[in-house]
Amino acid sequence: MQVYLVGGAVRDELLNRPIIDEDYVVVGATIEQMLSLGYTQVGKDFPVFLHPKSKAEYALARTERKQGQGYGGFICDFSPDITLEQDLYRRDLTVNAIAKNENGQLVDPFNGQKDIANRILRHVGPAFSEDPLRILRVARFAARYHYLGFTIAPETRQLMAEMVRQGELATLTKERVWMEVEKCLSDGCIAIFCDVLEQIDALELVFPMFKTWTSSQSNSLTEKVSQLQKDSPNFKLVQFCLWLAPCQLEDLQNIEQTLKVPNTYAQCARDFCHYQSLLREETLCAESVLKLLNALDVWRRPARFEVFCQTALAHAPDQLARITKVRNSTQQAIEVDVQSIIAQGYKGAQIKEQLSQARLKALENAL
Repeated sequence: MQVYLVGGAVRDELLNRPIIDEDYVVVGATIEQMLSLGYTQVGKDFPVFLHPKSKAEYALARTERKQGQGYGGFICDFSPDITLEQDLYRRDLTVNAIAKNENGQLVDPFNGQKDIANRILRHVGPAFSEDPLRILRVARFAARYHYLGFTIAPETRQLMAEMVRQGELATLTKERVWMEVEKCLSDGCIAIFCDVLEQIDALELVFPMFKTWTSSQSNSLTEKVSQLQKDSPNFKLVQFCLWLAPCQLEDLQNIEQTLKVPNTYAQCARDFCHYQSLLREETLCAESVLKLLNALDVWRRPARFEVFCQTALAHAPDQLARITKVRNSTQQAIEVDVQSIIAQGYKGAQIKEQLSQARLKALENAL
């Protein structure tokens, strides 16, 4: 029984990037052996185990044989005689097909280290085309490592384009697509992700709200995202809103269902798409600001308004003074005391009307 650290942990160590997850492959073991050593089995389609102390994932070495179309339907063989090289051969990219043994020695049968040095994302073998999810994974890796100068190998890009022409992307569920998008939003620039999909004629297939995608649009988004603080709690949300800002509002309706986007993301994207024109008005109007605040329900959901402001600032940094004024005036409107209105004897619908008038006056004074 031999244990190797594999995949992303090895790749990111070679790139001097933080290692987030450690995955291991076990060669020469059986399910029974792993269980007898105290590991907990969690895999259903193939044996994956959690280490009894570290809880890191340990998977038995396996091979895969495709059955049917799409990213599912693989038949796995995880017998003890599967070699490490056979296990690495089923992986998507050479940079992900490097292993490290318990003595720290690297096992690199497909020249992944060379591709890391040359900043190339290259598929391991023809089995790459059996899983259409790998198209999105490669696009995500291209986005994640763009700052290091990584590019996709021409032959890999050509294979991805052929998979698109064969209709393989249609087999992906919306949930799996969103998983890749969310990972890209966490650690990469979504503009580069879109560039890759556009180059292989896949962008509109995956994201139908984009009728066109231009280099200027990509460059602008890349520049805006580069100015964001990645450790900000709203980093993903703001990048998502900036990404969809050029879309038409009608194209963003029901994306919770059509793209399986979480409600918060969908709502914030529509908020900015709908109300970003406020930044282009010649003068700030209290009525327009109050309409915005009511639409975003800032009275009960201030976090939603904050995402709008952060997106607006990232979208148009030269509008800092205006956005700051909107924020400050909003705080004045929030502080209007409804109890004082009730104390004046107003009831029912009158309270709502007087509250609205008081908020409007607070905005007018602050603006």
